Amino acid sequence: MNQDQSGRRVVAIGPMPPEKSAYALARYSRSPDSIENSIAWVHSHSSEKFWEQFYFDYGHASIADLGHVIICFEEISELAAIRLEDEPLWDGQAKSSRYQNFASSRWFVPGHIRGSETEAVYEGILRSLSEIYRLLHDPLISYLSEREPRPESMKTADYQRTIAARAFDVTRYLLPLAAKTNVGQVVSIRTLEKQITRLLSSQMPELRAIGEELKEACRRSPVNLWNQLCGQAEGPADPLAPTLARHARENPYQESVYSDVARYAKEALRGTGLDQPANWDDVEPVDLIDPHHPLDEIVATLLYRVTHAPYRNILAIVQEWSDKQKQDTIEAAIRQRGPYDELIKEFRSGYAFTFDVLMDIGAWRDMHRHRRCQQIQQNFTTIHGYDVPPPLVAAGLDREYRQAMDAVRNDIELLRKQDQEASLYAIPFGFKVRCLFKMDYAEAEYIAKLRSGVKGHWSYRRVAWEMKQKLSARYPVLGEQIQATPPDVEDTLSR
Repeated sequence: MNQDQSGRRVVAIGPMPPEKSAYALARYSRSPDSIENSIAWVHSHSSEKFWEQFYFDYGHASIADLGHVIICFEEISELAAIRLEDEPLWDGQAKSSRYQNFASSRWFVPGHIRGSETEAVYEGILRSLSEIYRLLHDPLISYLSEREPRPESMKTADYQRTIAARAFDVTRYLLPLAAKTNVGQVVSIRTLEKQITRLLSSQMPELRAIGEELKEACRRSPVNLWNQLCGQAEGPADPLAPTLARHARENPYQESVYSDVARYAKEALRGTGLDQPANWDDVEPVDLIDPHHPLDEIVATLLYRVTHAPYRNILAIVQEWSDKQKQDTIEAAIRQRGPYDELIKEFRSGYAFTFDVLMDIGAWRDMHRHRRCQQIQQNFTTIHGYDVPPPLVAAGLDREYRQAMDAVRNDIELLRKQDQEASLYAIPFGFKVRCLFKMDYAEAEYIAKLRSGVKGHWSYRRVAWEMKQKLSARYPVLGEQIQATPPDVEDTLSR
C-alpha cells in the first residue's frame, strides 16, 4: 500500500492562542474528528468554559501541557532570573554573563529601601563591584591577548570577541545578584501556572511583583511583531491565557513551608555544631554521598535546604536520630499541605547518585540549567568564602580582586544587620553556594562529559571532572565509560 492509499497525514498547525490550542488538541484526542474539524469546533465554542470545567475544577493537568507560550522578562535581577528558572519542565535562556558586558547595566534596588540610609550602603557596595569589574577588563584583555596570540586562520573580529568573552569569564565573578538581566522562556501553560503560583507565594517582593505582571501578561493580547514584519493583516488578537490569569494565585503551603522547616531545623540541630563553618573543613567541594535509607535521605535533604552545612555532616546526625525525630522533621514540612498541594522537591528521593557541590554562584548558574536531575540549593550567603579566577592569579591581578571581595563581604555582613533582603541581592557571583545534585547514571555521564569540555568555564569544568573522579572511585566500570576532559586540557580560543 502506498502512502496516498494509506490515508496517513502529517499536519503542521500554525500558531494559536495557547488555551485554544490545548483545547483543540484535547478534543482531538477524545473524538474521531480530523484536527481541522477539531480546531473549527473549538473556534465556535468557549474555551474558557472548557478550562473552567476540565482543568481548574476537575484537575485534568495533562490538558495544559498541550498549550505553549513564549514569554520574555526584561530588566529583572539575576536573583529573580534564578527563581524563574526553578522549574523542572522549563525551556529558556537568560542573558549570558560570559559573553556580554554588564558594566553598563544597572542593578535592582528593593523598593522598601529607596531613599533610606540603607540604600546608600547598598548602592555603595554595588558601585564598588561595578568599578572593579570595569577596571579589570582591559588589563585582562591585554594579558589574554599576549598569552593567546591570534592564529592566522582566525578573523580579527572573531578573535577580539573571543578574547573579550574570556575576560568576561573572569569579571563576572564581580557581578551581584542584583545585576539586571533578561530571560526568554517557552513553557506549557501547565508549567506557567506552577511558575505564577511559586512567584506569588515567594517571600521576596520582586518575585511577587513579577508574578502579578505575569498574570497581567496572560490577560492581554500577546505581541505579534512577526506577523507585522511579514506584512500580514492583523485581526483582533485573543488574550494569551485569560482563564489561567483568573485562577492563578498564591499558595499558602508554598508561602510557609520553608519557614516552617527552617524554624524546626534551628531547634532540632541546636548544639550539633552544624552552625559552625569551622566544622566543615573536612568536606570536599564535590562529595559523592554513600547510598543510605530513603527516610534518612528525605529528612537530611529537608534540613540541608534550610541550613548552610554539608549534606554529609547533616546525614551523620540524622542517622543517629530516632524514628520519632525523623517523623517530626517530615511533619514540619507537610503540616500545612493542602489536599491538592504537591510535595516540595526535597521529597524527590531515590536517585542513585547524590553529589553535594560547593561552587561559585556564576558557575552554578550554568549548572542550574540541567533539568534531568533534582537540585536542592541552599540560600545564597558569604560564609563559604569566594573563589579566585585562575587567570587573575596568572595575570598578577588577583590582589585587587581579593581586596574588593574582602571589603564587599564585610560591607554585606554589616548590611545584613540592617536589611537581609538587600544584603542577599548584593552578593557577587564569585561567592560560593552549596547545592545538592541528585541524578541517575545517564545524567551523571552527560554532565561530566558535557561540562568538562574545553569550551566550558574552568569552574564548572573542575566540578564535572571531580564528579567523574568520585564516581570512578566508587564504581570503576561505570566511571570508565565517562569520556570527560581533564581541566588542565585547555583551548582558550575555541570557547
